[in-house]
Amino acid sequence: MSAARADADVAILGGGLAGLSLAIQLRRQDPGLRVVVIERNTHPVCEAAFKVGESTVEIGGHYFAHVLGLREHLDAGQIRKFGFRFFFSEGRDGIDRCTEIGVSALLPTPSWQIDRGRFENFLGEHARALGVDFRDGTAVRGIDIGTGDEAHTLRFGHDGETGELRARWLVDASGRAGVLKRKLGLAQANDHDVNAVWWRVDGRLDPNGWSDDSDWRQRCDPPDRWRSTSHMCGPGYWLWLIPLASGAHSLGIVCDPAAHPLETMNTHDKAMDWLRTHQPRVAAALDDGSHALRDFRFLRDFSYGCRQVFSADRWALTGEAGLFLDPFYSPGSDFIAISNGYVCDLVARDRAGEPLAPHAAIYQQLYFSFYDNTLSLFRGQYALFGDAAVMPLKVIWDYTFYWALLAPLYFGGRLTALPLLGRLRPVFARAETLNAAMQPLLREWGERNAAAGRDDAGPLDGRNLDQYRIGWFHELNRALADELDDDALVAKLAANVTLMAQLAAEQLAHARVAHPAIGDHGLAALLDEVPESAEPLLAPEWYAHTAPSDTPAHDAAIARDIQDRASLIPPAAAHPSAAGRTRTPRRRARGSGSG
Repeated sequence: MSAARADADVAILGGGLAGLSLAIQLRRQDPGLRVVVIERNTHPVCEAAFKVGESTVEIGGHYFAHVLGLREHLDAGQIRKFGFRFFFSEGRDGIDRCTEIGVSALLPTPSWQIDRGRFENFLGEHARALGVDFRDGTAVRGIDIGTGDEAHTLRFGHDGETGELRARWLVDASGRAGVLKRKLGLAQANDHDVNAVWWRVDGRLDPNGWSDDSDWRQRCDPPDRWRSTSHMCGPGYWLWLIPLASGAHSLGIVCDPAAHPLETMNTHDKAMDWLRTHQPRVAAALDDGSHALRDFRFLRDFSYGCRQVFSADRWALTGEAGLFLDPFYSPGSDFIAISNGYVCDLVARDRAGEPLAPHAAIYQQLYFSFYDNTLSLFRGQYALFGDAAVMPLKVIWDYTFYWALLAPLYFGGRLTALPLLGRLRPVFARAETLNAAMQPLLREWGERNAAAGRDDAGPLDGRNLDQYRIGWFHELNRALADELDDDALVAKLAANVTLMAQLAAEQLAHARVAHPAIGDHGLAALLDEVPESAEPLLAPEWYAHTAPSDTPAHDAAIARDIQDRASLIPPAAAHPSAAGRTRTPRRRARGSGSG
């Protein structure tokens, strides 16, 4: 049967977050498309204890709220996120005396905590209202890939009966089942070896209730630490705390098996014993009898790649059916947004009669480059996660990398604008080169700290590292909403990468003072010809534990090293976002947004 005589224009295998989002996006783009979604689970699904992947960041939040038009549901049915929060609390009860990274007020660009069961129930209803043929409780039994202009054939079972469907396009959104990936032999391992266990409990876990220090509790306005995605960090691992709108809280331990074998936490009892050793304050909160267990699951070696995700033969993979990175910075929804956008563009080009091969190849190359650059933030870095001296600097670097390039490109709707992307190639190449040098620098810095016997978590000083009060960092977040023409966007991204270079020089200068023999990993050559910054980008408290002493001689050494090496950015007047720590933005109203 020719594709022109197919039963559907697009058949989507999997009606989870990726598949239902894609169906909605396709119908919003072209209401005439015949879209069928095949989903194994019967709807409605349970709330809370359903799936993980509950925290969104800026790209994913923008995708759900604006590209799909779901802002009303997000505000009314989910939880506005209070940014990321990091506690360096390995083995410690006194959360209020540990180094804490987070925002004291909501950043301008919003994101949300997603109860996956509630959200996917809503997406299923919304997709049907848009005319999507959503067939829940239906299992895929077989697939035949059409050749040339032939339709793809899908066999399925529902309520004991079998059926067949022919579709011009076939998109695998079946998650880790990877129906199409398995059939076509597309699975590809990566060298990021990490495991995870997770569970949900009834009730709210509120870090503010773990301290009697009123000043500490009022650091945030509003005092809602519980709305953050909290990372309880230690060497080789981190623990997530994510609130869900259905009244539950999600917890998960993600770890390097070399430091924390999965066998030490692969049951709920083992995980609780592990928490009592490594995160005793969280364990105490869970042991108080008010948090009934909803579920418990674990996953070994969860990160993976894929050999191909887009084909000119009218098939594609999206979401976890294609690849998966690491949940540390919650990139899962971002990559759903990006891959779904590319699929929608390819379907539209096919409907217009355009050849698909050139665009499918370029979009896949771009998608894999985004994947590789994001993976570099996690791979080989878990030993660093408990270092309260270096890890805060890594968090700032990693988020600057994200907000400087990929996020504004997505917000500007330019991921398929190939002429513009050609103009931006040298800008992206410079940023990638900087990041490729910074990640091993940060790793070596942590290794040298450990070798010197420095306490990974730092002294119990209650250090408050407030991202909201970093003027240029706040501005990067705010500027994501700017509507710019191509020339202005190119100039903005180029200036952002110059800002990245200045930050790299500043951190390299501090690393060299802390460890004079540390390698520069190629950074020095990248920073030779950049003008000196007017002021430090990070206030002194961000570097509080990076040096052997806090003497005037030490401060002078850092100043000399920065002057020698941080020749990076034009004066602040040439880049308004580089006003540094002296520029503290005015606080916004409580409802203005979150990071």
